[in-house]
Order: sequence, then structure tokens, then C-alpha cells
Amino acid sequence: MKEVRVILADDHNLFRNGLKLLLSAYSNIKVVAEVSDGSELLSVLDYIQADVVLLDIEMPVMNGIEASKIALEKFPDIKIISLSMYGEEEYYYRMIDAGVKGFILKNSEITEVIKAINTVMNGGTYFSSEVLYNVVKNIKSVSKTPRNVASISGREKEVLEQICKGLSNQEIADTLFISKRTVEKHRASLLSKTTTKNTAQLVMYAIENKLTDL
Repeated sequence: MKEVRVILADDHNLFRNGLKLLLSAYSNIKVVAEVSDGSELLSVLDYIQADVVLLDIEMPVMNGIEASKIALEKFPDIKIISLSMYGEEEYYYRMIDAGVKGFILKNSEITEVIKAINTVMNGGTYFSSEVLYNVVKNIKSVSKTPRNVASISGREKEVLEQICKGLSNQEIADTLFISKRTVEKHRASLLSKTTTKNTAQLVMYAIENKLTDL
């Protein structure tokens, strides 16, 4: 199994130490650095190669939103998973705009953290069920300006449903019995039609416009 190099970015030492200890039980996961704010993260990324960053939203000096934007501009291949707490729904869209690949709550089981890491490493996007619930609840409670929903074909909607479940292109291809290349074309078409920049934004668009049953 390929080694996954992880950076932990959180300003609470106790939380970082606990997460690092739990991750150490998985032979393919290697924590290569720990930082306590966004500025430290950017400095570390200049000389330490990493695959995944588990990133807290609220940190001193530079928060997770700003750090994500800058990190992904410099290192577009890195996968950032946001570590969230209840009540931080207002930040979700800003983190998605920054390009993060997933959200998990800080009180999640370690098995879910591993699932999130594996999902984003396989090209998917991961949202914990609690985060999705909070997003849906938040969307329903906020009055939004009506928008024209993109015209999406039946097959594109099927692909979109699987994307919202966090499946990778290959997993979607296997599920729908189509080629990976066809999935990639549908994904590109969906991004274009919905004018979204990344998969996470596409998932939020689907939830907001009731294109998924999540």
C-alpha cells in the first residue's frame, strides 16, 4: 500500500498529539510534520513534501481558509481535508472556494479520518455525514436568491449522485458500468454547466439545488 505523507495543522497540541498517535497505528500513514497555524504550514510546505494536510479552520496568525488558498496556489496537487467543529458551517463555502477536498468533524472516529484520507487520495471528495447534514440544514434555513439550475442530462445526474457520495472516477465507472474516460467527460461537463471550480463546489451546488438525495 502506498505511503501517504500527512501534515497536521492545528493549534491545539493535545488534539494534534492524539491524532498523530491514532494515525501511527496505520502502516501506510506517515505524519511528516505538525504545525500550529497557517503561516507555519506554508513554511513547512516549502521544504517538506506531503500528500495530505489535515487542517483546522480556526487558527491564530493565519487561519485555515487563507492558508488553504495560498497552499493550493503553490502546491495544487496537495489534498487538504478541513477539520471542522459544530457551528462552523459559515466557513464551509469559503473553504470550498479555497479548494479543500473534504470536511470531517473533530470528534470523528479515526476510521472516518482514514476513510477521508483514502478517498481524497483516490481522487474523491469526502464530507462526513454530520457535515453534510449541517450544510443541508444551513442551506434550508438561509434564504437564497433564486438561480437558474443547469440543464443536466439523466446520465450526468447519475454521475453527480455518485460524486456526492465521494466516489472516485474509477469507482463511479465501475458502479455505472461505463468507462473512466466517460466519467471524466461527464464530470467536466457538470463543472462547466454549473460554473463550479472544483468537486466540492459541485457537491454544494447539488445540495443547494436539490439535485441529490443526500
